[in-house]
Amino acid sequence: MWDGWPITRILLLFTGFAFFMISLQVTIFHSRQNFRHWAMYGPVIGGPIMGIFAILLSFYNIPILRTILVVLLFAGVALGITGSVLHVYGIGQRVGGYGESQNFLIGPPLTLPAMVAAMSILGLIALYWR
Repeated sequence: MWDGWPITRILLLFTGFAFFMISLQVTIFHSRQNFRHWAMYGPVIGGPIMGIFAILLSFYNIPILRTILVVLLFAGVALGITGSVLHVYGIGQRVGGYGESQNFLIGPPLTLPAMVAAMSILGLIALYWR
């Protein structure tokens, strides 16, 4: 079944499953914080949707699926950048702010929003690389 699959399909399949795993972790972290900011719902809802479309496109090369996934992946990049800014801001809001090194360990994780952006970029690379 895997013989002859181009790298684009394999990367899209990987990207789809990665979005599910990242979204699971994000859901756990954001639910622990009781979804205090409306932007916390973005990766929780958007991640699985991007995952579904990436997996579907890896099996069914339908132009409308490709178009929808491209839009979702660009939104994912924006979501990751926005999340990174909000997480950096959130660390500064903790007691002691940026001067307290412990805030970087127990505060909002800096790398998780960047992973959303990185996986979105990987999906875009898979779609546009020639």
